[in-house]
Amino acid sequence: MKDLWRNKVFVLVASADLMQQIGIWVRNMALLFYVIEHTGNDPVAVSLLNVFEYAPIFVFSLIGGTFADRWNPKRTMIAGDALSAVSIAVILAFVLAGWWQAVFVATAVSAVVSQFSQPSSAVMFKRHVPEALIPAATGVTQSMMALFTIVGPMLGTVIYSWAGVESSLILLIVLFALSALIQLALPTYKREPRPAGGSVWKEMKAGWAYMRSQRNLLLITFSFALIGLGSGLIQPLDVFLITERLHLDKEDLQWFYALGGIGMLIGGGAAAAFGRKANLRLVVAAGFAFLAVSVAVEALSVWTGLTASMRFLVGAAMAFLQVVLGAALVSMVEEDYIGRVSGTSTPVMMAAMLVGTAASGFLMKAMTLVPTYLLASAIILLSVPVALQLRFPAGAGAKTDAGG
Repeated sequence: MKDLWRNKVFVLVASADLMQQIGIWVRNMALLFYVIEHTGNDPVAVSLLNVFEYAPIFVFSLIGGTFADRWNPKRTMIAGDALSAVSIAVILAFVLAGWWQAVFVATAVSAVVSQFSQPSSAVMFKRHVPEALIPAATGVTQSMMALFTIVGPMLGTVIYSWAGVESSLILLIVLFALSALIQLALPTYKREPRPAGGSVWKEMKAGWAYMRSQRNLLLITFSFALIGLGSGLIQPLDVFLITERLHLDKEDLQWFYALGGIGMLIGGGAAAAFGRKANLRLVVAAGFAFLAVSVAVEALSVWTGLTASMRFLVGAAMAFLQVVLGAALVSMVEEDYIGRVSGTSTPVMMAAMLVGTAASGFLMKAMTLVPTYLLASAIILLSVPVALQLRFPAGAGAKTDAGG
């Protein structure tokens, strides 16, 4: 751990990522409440807010990943955060002018820009963080993000309750600007010259061919698609689970997010300490099964304590899964393909999540809340047999066979 914290790139990238995560959570909470109040608790409007967040990820992720393998990652990361700050400033002007619908555009613009900067962070990690430290680096980053997952919803709720959406957008501008400034201290990155005549389209196809040759990557991507579809169905409906099943105020949603964040903090820390010793195939399969059961329990529960406990356990399990799988993916993928692999797998999950998110409000109106959650649970459960087909060498918490 001492070696990790002495790694300049890890500290800078993690710090910038944290700034972005804080901004995302402040944005999510403030815009969620803003849309609910302006639409009279319309679940379709809430689900559309999520569509505006995930649709650009689906469209631009592969393009952003391909350019992450072509462009200078340091410059891309700085430019992405700077553009995010500028775009939010423009949206703030529209909101001040009374065009509240502009909050949907704010979400979409932020998501587009992030698809160019996030894959570049993975490229910097691959180049400058020793492979033996990647599981610990991923675990620490996940744990730090989980800490701010706790603070973010509360901060967003407080700012929106006290000062409204304008103050939330101002905070976002400051956070993205700080992130850009932090990344100015990253070391210079020099790429090998690209082959003459290499087009973006050819490199995208090369990325797909690389993915097809890696059995583990295909299985992980397919299982993530199932998780995306299931989670997309229920993500916009969290607020209704709190208000309709538990009969709490919508503002109480922040405390359930906080419990999930505490679970993520603990799960990420456990993965950093024990991830290299984990049997990835069994851990992933068990984690997906637990997630499916937890979704069903949350839907059926009418007791605040039970629902809160499940949120905590789900957060811990998901963080552990994200860390061990994230470390394995970074280790198995060649540096020249990091951006394209990320840009290929992410759109699959986002497309599935987008379908679920777009349908969630309509399904809730047609089926009511609990059947929608149970349907999501069944979809997530389908990922278990897919995960059981993963093949990693024994003890491969960080090292993974590239060929699957």
